[in-house]
Formats: sequence, C-alpha cells, structure tokens
Amino acid sequence: MLAVLALLGMALQQQQPAPEQVNRRLESRASAPMRIGVPNDSGASATRAKVPPVIDGSDDDAVWRDAPPITAFKQWRPTEGKAARFRTEAKVAYDAGNLYVIVRAFDPHPDSIIKLLERRDTFTSSDMIWLFIDSYHDRRTGYEFGVNAAGVKMDLAVYDDGNEDSAWDGVWDAATKIDSLGWVAEFRIPLSQMRYGRDRENTFGFMIDRDIYRYAERVSWPLLSQSKSGLVSQLGTLDALEGLEAPRRFEALPYLVTKNASVIRNNAFANRSNVTFGGDVKYRVASNLTLDATVNPDFGQVEADPAVLNLSAYESFFDERRPFFVAGRGLFRFDVNCSAVNCNSEGLYYSRRIGRTPELAGVYGDTVPSEPTTILGAAKLLGRFPSGLTIGVLDAVTQRAASPRDTTYEPGTNFAVVRAKQDLRKGNTSIGGMFTAVNRNLDKFSNPYLASNAYVGAVDFRHRFYKNTFEVGGSLDASRVQGSRENILSTQTNSVHGYQRPDANLPLDSNRTVLDGDAEEFRFGKVGGQHLMFETSYQRRSAGFEINDLGYLRRADQQSWNTWAGYFDRHERKLYNRLQLNNNWWQYWTTDGLPLEAAYNTNMHITLKNNWGMHFGGTLGQLGTTYDDRASRGGPAVRQDMYLAPWAFINGDDRRSIVPSFSYNYFRSSGGRNHSMNLSPEVSYKVLGRFSSSVAANWSHNVTDNQWFGRYTDAFNTPHYTFAHLEQTTTSATLRLNYTFTPAVSLQAYTQPFVSKGTYSDVRQLSSTPRASSYDARYTSYTNPSVTSDPGGFNFKEFQSNVVFRWEYNPGSTLFVVWNQGRQGFQSVAGTKDYQGDVSDLLRLHPANTFLIKLSYWLNR
Repeated sequence: MLAVLALLGMALQQQQPAPEQVNRRLESRASAPMRIGVPNDSGASATRAKVPPVIDGSDDDAVWRDAPPITAFKQWRPTEGKAARFRTEAKVAYDAGNLYVIVRAFDPHPDSIIKLLERRDTFTSSDMIWLFIDSYHDRRTGYEFGVNAAGVKMDLAVYDDGNEDSAWDGVWDAATKIDSLGWVAEFRIPLSQMRYGRDRENTFGFMIDRDIYRYAERVSWPLLSQSKSGLVSQLGTLDALEGLEAPRRFEALPYLVTKNASVIRNNAFANRSNVTFGGDVKYRVASNLTLDATVNPDFGQVEADPAVLNLSAYESFFDERRPFFVAGRGLFRFDVNCSAVNCNSEGLYYSRRIGRTPELAGVYGDTVPSEPTTILGAAKLLGRFPSGLTIGVLDAVTQRAASPRDTTYEPGTNFAVVRAKQDLRKGNTSIGGMFTAVNRNLDKFSNPYLASNAYVGAVDFRHRFYKNTFEVGGSLDASRVQGSRENILSTQTNSVHGYQRPDANLPLDSNRTVLDGDAEEFRFGKVGGQHLMFETSYQRRSAGFEINDLGYLRRADQQSWNTWAGYFDRHERKLYNRLQLNNNWWQYWTTDGLPLEAAYNTNMHITLKNNWGMHFGGTLGQLGTTYDDRASRGGPAVRQDMYLAPWAFINGDDRRSIVPSFSYNYFRSSGGRNHSMNLSPEVSYKVLGRFSSSVAANWSHNVTDNQWFGRYTDAFNTPHYTFAHLEQTTTSATLRLNYTFTPAVSLQAYTQPFVSKGTYSDVRQLSSTPRASSYDARYTSYTNPSVTSDPGGFNFKEFQSNVVFRWEYNPGSTLFVVWNQGRQGFQSVAGTKDYQGDVSDLLRLHPANTFLIKLSYWLNR
C-alpha cells in the first residue's frame, strides 16, 4: 500500500489551491452574475439559475425562458453532415451544485415516437436524448447521461477518448414528456457526480445527441464525425461556469442482506441462512481523486455465468459482472495478445481472480463448493490530475476458505493493482505503466499448488500524429512468480507454458522456485479517415511469461504478426445505410520459430435501408505448413491441415415488436475428418411498451477425428499420447422475460438448460512422425484394451435460472429480491435420450437454490 500513500500525497499536492484562489472562489460564488451567451457550432454558454427548475419535463420554468437555445444540430448517422430531419432545441443552465439541461425534440408525429419501458441501464429501441460531458475538459475522459422517451435512464463513464464503462452509475434526475410538438427531456446532473477542477471559472466539454429511432437517424450538436478517431475529443464546449461548489466528499451505500442458500455438507445438500451487513463508500480525497471501498460485499443479484463444456487446452474466460469490479475497470485495462485482428480478452488484470471458487477444493475434496471465496474488503483509488496524469489503484483481501476439517481450499490472499497513464499533447500522446501483485498466506496444504507471490510490471505508450490520423503504440511487460518447487514445476508444465514438450527446446527445471518472463508489442495503424483504416502489429510472449494469478493468459511462448484493413462507407446509399468491409491476415509462431498458424479472413457488415443487418465472412486457415504444439498436452507438436470456416449472421429491424436473428457457423478441415456446424436462431418480442422477452436456441454438431483423449504410460514408463474420434452435440435454450412497471421498478427472469454430450471411438496414439504431411501417418494404433475397448463419452447437463425484482425506491437506493437456481449433472456415457429427455433428467436433479433480499440506502454528505 506504499504506492497508494505515495499517489495520495501527490494528489493532495497537485490539488491544493493557493489561499488567494480559495478566496476568489468564495467571492465568485456569492456574486457570480447570470451569463447568457450565444451558441455557435461548437461552443455554448449556460445561464446561471437564480431558481432551480422543477424536473418534470416541462419548459415553463423561468430559467428556460432566459436561456439561449442551441439549435445547430446536424445528422451524423446515416449521413454525416446532412441536415437534420426534425428540429432540435436545447438549453443549458446551472447553479453552484447542479447542471440543468432541457432538450425539445420536435416531431410532427408525436404518436410515432418510439418509447419502451425497461430497467435502468438497459438499452431500448427507443427515441433517446444523450448528454456527453467532459467535466474536467481533458478531452480524454467524461460521462454520458441518456434518457429515452419513456423516462428510462442510462449512464456511462468514458475513458481513453471513447472506451465506455457501462457499470458506472451516477445519481441524477431526468423527466420526459410527449406533447403536441414532439417530446421533451429535462435533466438535473448533480456536479457531485462528476470530477472537475476547483477553479474560479470552469469549461466543460459538452455534446447533445438525439436518436430518432424510427428513421435510424442520429443528430448531434456539435457534429460527431465517425471518420475521426475518438469521442471525447470531439465534444464542443460549455463555457464560463462560475462559482461551482466543491464536490461533496462523502457518499455511502450501506446494505443489509438476508440469504438462504444451498450448501454441500458431508457430500449432501443442506441449507444455510444468514443475515449480513456490508457497504460501499465513496470518498473524494481531492476534487479529482476518489476512493471507492467495499466491505463484506455481496453480489447475489448478479446473473450466473452461462454454461460451457471446455474440451480445449485453454482456460475458459468469463466476463466480470460484479458492480464494484466492473465500474472503472477500463482504467485498469492493459491488454496482452490483443490486436485489431484477434483479441481473446487476455490482459494483466482479470478481476474474476478475486473471490473466485476455491482452487484446491477439487484437490482435497470430492465436491466443489458452489460459493466463491469471501472478499473481506476491497478499495479503489481513481484520479485524474491537471497535468494529464490518470491513476488507478486497487487492493482486495480475500478470506481463507477451508473444509470442515480445516483443510485449506483457498489461502488468505491480497491482490493489488496500480495503473498510471500520463497524457501529453492534449491526449494525442500517452505513456503509462502497470504493476500487479498477488501475495498468499500459504500453509502445508496450499504450498505445493499455489504461488506464494506473483508480480507483473509493464509500460506502454501511444502516439498519434498527422492530424491524429495515424497511431503508433507498444508495450513491454515483465513477470515473476515465486513458489515451491512443486508449484513452479506445475506452472512450467501446464498448458500455458508447456516446457516439457520433447521438441520445444525449453529449459525445464524441476528445482526452480522462481519463473520469470517477458512480453513485447508494437503496432502501427491509421485510426482516422473517411473510408480506409488499418493496423499492423507484432507481439511476443516468452515461454516463462506468467500472469494468471491476477491476469488472464491463454498461452505463452508465442509471437505473432497481425494485419487488418477496413473499408467504411458511412453514407446513406440506395440499398443500404452503412457498410464495412474487413480484411485480416495473421501468423503465429513459437518464440523458437515453429509456425503455429497462418490465416486470411474477410468479413462484411451491411445495414440495409429497412434496418436489417447482414453480416458474413469466412476464414481460410493453416495456409502453409503449421503445427499445433498444444494438441498432445505436453507431447510433441502435431502438423495441422488447412481449414475453411465461413459464417453468417442476420438480424431483424429492432424497431419492430418482433425481432428475429439467426447465425450460422461452419468448420471443415483434414479432408472432412474434422467438421462442425452451429445454428443459433433467436426471436425478441416487445409489447405494451413495458414487456420484453427473448427466446434463443443454440445447436451445434461437432465431429473431431483427433480429439485429445489422454496421456498413458506403459510398463517401461514410455508416454503414449492418445487421440480419439469424437461425435458431439451441444444444445441449449435461453429464455429471458422482462417486465418494467416504472423506470424504477422492474422484474427480470432468465433460464437456460444446457446439454452437451459426445461419444468417443477409434482411440489411437501419436506415431513417431507427428509432423508428417499425411494425416494418417501422424497416428498409429494403440493396443491398451483397458483404454480402447470402451472409450465411453460424456453427458454434461446444467440448468441456470435467475429471477430478480429491482426497486430503486430513492435515487441511488435499491431493493433487490433474488431467486437463483442451479442444477448440474454428469455421466460418462452420452446416453440415448434426445434433448427433451436430457432436460427432463436435468430437472429431476437436486437443485441448488439461493434466495436473497438486499436493501441498500444511498447517503451523500
């Protein structure tokens, strides 16, 4: 935590104003005159409100009669710069603690305005008004406040000039009203929800966007250009905001949770009930530095992860859904192995590592606890300084998890992340760094399996030039993991690293207690322009690079070259409104130069005049001689064959009550020995302006002739790497029902039965020539009857459902009532039943139920 204290001291030093500045601010607050300015194409002034307007969707308050209108709205979609179809008029006012905005959206057919009720922060196919505010006016960060014609609110935080954080939730007011002239949206944004400088006079970046949904038309002031890179850097200005009060320093969200949940005790289901207290705290250390903390958090209202059966060598990735970790996560983002061509969510910080299911439960127990490790507390320090420096510091502590007999399933652990970035040249150049640390309190149970310490340090840079059209960037990362010899040997030989591969030429050392590694990246691209953009990049990760204690990395020992070029037509044409054509080429090698992949991909995306979307493309892969060095799970590399993978996706017009969509994927390789097909139809339905539902199915059939089966040894301890023919079918259905009583009261239900089953046959082993050009020469018979006589299969079933009632009974204060149910089963044979029969069996399994009531109350002082 020394880093936290150092950054805290630096923040206070940068934020502390001189005494005479404080006096001037106090004087201006008492005597600031009302300002009325004349708006232009990119700048406007706000009127000082003597009496705050009533937020009711009406423009009859005195301040709105005095405020000058903003009227220079232009279309930016589908055709950039075209005159708007309907007139839009906006006015802005403020006082010491609030920003007020009213937008009159003229419409000659008010009965055609699309308005749908939904839960807050849910996108709806509706007419909307958006406010974009860069309160610090750094042209890199900001906030978005949106409301649709039915009064449903959405808000987001923006970082890095366009990346959006949808988990950010501000406390603000909005009201809408439809009348004979169209509709009105009226906003009150408390300044306490935003960061801004403590100056006598402030300038905010500002933009207003209107979505006329039935015409798929977006208009804005000032004009938003899709051909320019960035979002915040394109905002206009809201000038001469005088006498703004210092933001309130303290917000708290205490909550009470009562829960009844299924648990496993002595290999049997039991119920456990408890009542817990916790809370979130937000404290403004300085005007642009905020400390967020959570104590004894409970995330029971969060939807469960989707079911998945993973037969690959790589770890599955699940998105973060817990609000504390989702909010602000963009500030901690540091990608690894991510380019414009391929991005698999790999990075130095993967928050799902914090509070995950105990890692050693499967080692020491025959049942895995369904509950995650308890997070005792977590804190984030987030700030943006006048010099252009952005900092993010996160620290979290998790509790030791143990069996009833005190066997450690997960040791007590401390997780820390520090991210800093310095912007230069008005944000067109930046340099940054990141540091992560994991420290575990190991004992005799956990010492052989987990690292005691894991550290990662990295630096990155980005530089835009030539009218901000071109960009170069790169990064350099270094990792160090320390643990017992057993742990480091296991790390060297897992699927991420594969030191033990006989043809890898890597220094496997069973006496190591430390593993070091590094990663590098350099990219160059064209990020702006009317039609053509591109990026080319080189990336490398050494064999010892290890970040999975707090990050996410699928594999090390890899280098790649990726190139993407895209053509964009953003003008309305006779047959379509938008078109994008992409071309991609990528090549992968080990760090020793073994070719792993070479592929070309092309894809096209078209939005038709009727608002239907057509998306299709395909990949031609393994062009040339390539090998899979992970196929035999630590054995020799196996030659790969060319593959073809076309796909298509069609989506309907989401302005309609019934919206269909359909996706298709196909794969074929090795002369048809390996092939798969996936079909995913979906139908969404909206009715009465407040009820929405969707039904989605997913069916796939996979035939893999060289599916990994297992590693066996004979009497002479000779390894045999076996593969089998697999016939697999996976079927799932997902149903969502949403009913919104008011913008503050909603009921949501979700359910998904998932079944994946397969049968193995024809078990073979790798031959002495796994790199042979002939497919059949790579494999040979395996004569172990205990393995080959009945290779079996699998039947994996899972059922997940959630029902969530949400009531925001006061601004920022919420009541959740949640029921979650899960069922899971596994058999070592596929069985003969169809999907309906498998689901019937699934529903007869014992359920794991959780019933939860969570009440929170927002305090602002």
